[in-house]
Formats: sequence, structure tokens, C-alpha cells
Amino acid sequence: MINRKLAPEFRAIDNINLIRPEHKKLSNGCNIFCFNSGDQELVRIEWVFGNLSFNPAKPLLNMAVNSMLTDGTTTLTAAQIADKIDFYGAFLQVDYGYENSQVTLYSLNKHLHHTLPVIADILNNSIFPEKELETFKRNQQQKLQVSLQKNDVVARRAFNRAVYGATIFGYAAEMTDYQTLQHDDMLAHYKKMYQPSNCTIVIAGKIEPEMLTLLTDTFDKDWGNSPTPAVTIQPDIKAAADLFYFAEKPEALQSAIRIGTPIINRSHEDFQALQVLNTVFGGYFGSRLMANIREDKGYTYGIGSGLASFKQGGSFFIATEVGADVCKSAVAEIEKEMNLLKTELVPEEELSLVRNYMLGSLLGSLENVFSHADKFKTIYFAGLDYDYYDRYTVTVKNITSDKLIQLANTYFNFDHFYKVIVGKY
Repeated sequence: MINRKLAPEFRAIDNINLIRPEHKKLSNGCNIFCFNSGDQELVRIEWVFGNLSFNPAKPLLNMAVNSMLTDGTTTLTAAQIADKIDFYGAFLQVDYGYENSQVTLYSLNKHLHHTLPVIADILNNSIFPEKELETFKRNQQQKLQVSLQKNDVVARRAFNRAVYGATIFGYAAEMTDYQTLQHDDMLAHYKKMYQPSNCTIVIAGKIEPEMLTLLTDTFDKDWGNSPTPAVTIQPDIKAAADLFYFAEKPEALQSAIRIGTPIINRSHEDFQALQVLNTVFGGYFGSRLMANIREDKGYTYGIGSGLASFKQGGSFFIATEVGADVCKSAVAEIEKEMNLLKTELVPEEELSLVRNYMLGSLLGSLENVFSHADKFKTIYFAGLDYDYYDRYTVTVKNITSDKLIQLANTYFNFDHFYKVIVGKY
């Protein structure tokens, strides 16, 4: 029997073992990656598609087409699609990202022969009915109208425009943009994008041979490519020249702060070490920003920093909402904490805590086979391999305070950071 009066034994994390997938390529060009693990008769299947090139004249096509995939096909209405999925205890969702969009199905193995044909119908025969399209436009405009009343949303939009310029990463939807959505454009976009040569299927769970055969038969023989291949080339990112943006709201009780800069992405050799520096600075609840601006000064309920990574670049950002009367003081404290990292070595005790937190978080995130599949997608769609995670653990375990101060002086130049304030300043 476990003696619950004794704390669990502390153990250092030596290495982290990740499940690696089996790979199969269908005759139509679709790649399948299989993560076979677990005892439950359950699988998660994801169909991931590369988004088409961003078109400023029709900026919402990627998002709108993905969002409306389940709103009707040539044979099924939206209600019928939902009823079929629900009847078999399955779950279906669509997700849009800047670079990829995906369809995800959770299903019991024994019901796949009923649920997979529904997905095949969605990927082959979606029609984007006019009535549902008008409802979609109206709902999205209402959501945007509500969102634009929030200071943090306005600050994030302004920050992204400044850092990412006229690309999908910097784009912020306006009310009138939804009126550019037309049925014919959406259908043409769908036929060009949702085809097997532009698709990666990731399946995780208890995968039985007959189930894999069913998946292959369903998405190989009857799923062909259109004559026009998908194009997913994105324009170069050009950041704005102005570094300071202030949107005054005289009645605001809180001011939203967004500060940051374009930075390296996941493929750069410094990225993993920079993740350690970010964690020390503002990347977890015990960070310096939290200790100073929340715990000591009481300016905010929460503040954090992060790294965003895309294929063509990335950004470092700091985000918070503070009392409107202390906004300038909060910005000054952020700058102070950043400069300390450039001039003073991080104490070994603090760095050891961060190391343990980061390795423990990685290990804790691998709670099931779905988590292993998620880790694979992170590196696969960034053009990396599993060496990335090996390097990550080595970097986190062995990084020194000298390396952190070097990184801080290389990447943290507060005077050259973009600063966005919404509220009072």
C-alpha cells in the first residue's frame, strides 16, 4: 500500500521517448501517418490541408471554406451530417490555422465504416449552400463586432499587422470583408485545396489492419486530384516602419499592452535556447514578469511572453492588461526586467527550476497517443524531424546562464520592439 504521508521521490528526466509513426503514401499522393497505441477501441483521424496562398482581395476564403465544410454536401444537409456523426457516438470538428486547415474525426473503431463515408462526402461533395453562407457571414460579423470592443483583441490585431505586414499572419478581418465571400469563389477554392495531393492524414489510437484497409479504400480509390494543383506559396513578411501604436479609449479601466518583435522560427539553431530564455522572462507562472508585475506591483492579474513560429518566420511577444493608471509604469517594468537579463546572470537555482519545469511540461504533455501525434505534427509541418526533440531536451538540460545572457543581448532590444497600447497611456 502507498504511504501517502511520504512525498513522491524526485527524479531527474533523462530522456523522453516519443512514439514514431508508420508512413504510407496512397496512389493519389495523400500521405498517411499512423500512431498505433492504446487499448481502447478509439481513433482520432485528422485530414490536414495546406492553405492556399493568401489573396488580399478575397482574404477570408481559407477560413470560410474550412468553417463551412460541414454545412452541406450534394447528398447531405448540415443537420443530416451532424445526425449521422452523433448517432454513432463520434465527434467531428473543423479547424483553421494560418498555414493549415484540418478536419478531425474521433470515432469508435467499430463504427468507422459508417463515419468515414461521411468525411469522404464532405471532402468530395461540399456545396456551401447560399442560405448557410449568409448565416455564416452574419454570425461572423456579429462576433467581430463584439470582439472589437475588447482592448486585448484590438491590441493583438494592431500588433500582428505591424509585425507581419500584408500577409495572412498580419491580416485582421473587417466587417466589409465578409461581403466579399461568394459561393462560386468558395466552391472553386474548395476544389483546388481539398484534394489528396494537398492532404496529410494523421491517425492515432488502436489501429487494426482492417481499419487501415478501410481508410485506404475510402480515400484512395474514389478520391482523385483536380486538374489544377494546390498552391501554398505565401508572400514575404515585411514588418512596419513605425514601432509605436496607441489607440486611446478615455473611459477604459484597463489598458491592453502588446510588445514584441519579429524573430527566428523553430528551424533556427537558437530557437530552443530562446525558449528557455522566454520561460525565465515570461513563459510560465513563476516567471520574472509575473513575479514583478503581478505579485510585487499588483498591476495585472496575468502577464506572459511567448514565441510564435511559422514556416517563414516568427515573433516574440509580451501580452497583458493592466490598470489604465499604471500602464506607463508597467511598460517601464517590462523594459527593466528585459534589461536585467542582458546584464545579470540568471541564478543557478532559478535556472534549475525552469529546466525542470520545461522538461516536466514536455513529459506531462505526452499523456496519450494523441499527444504523440500532436508532437509529430509540430515538427512535420515545420519541415523538421525527431532530432528536434532530442536537441530540445539536451539544450534545456545543459543551457547555462552565460548562454542566456548572450541570447538576451542578441534578441532583446527593447528600443526596437513594436509597442501597442489600447486604452490609456
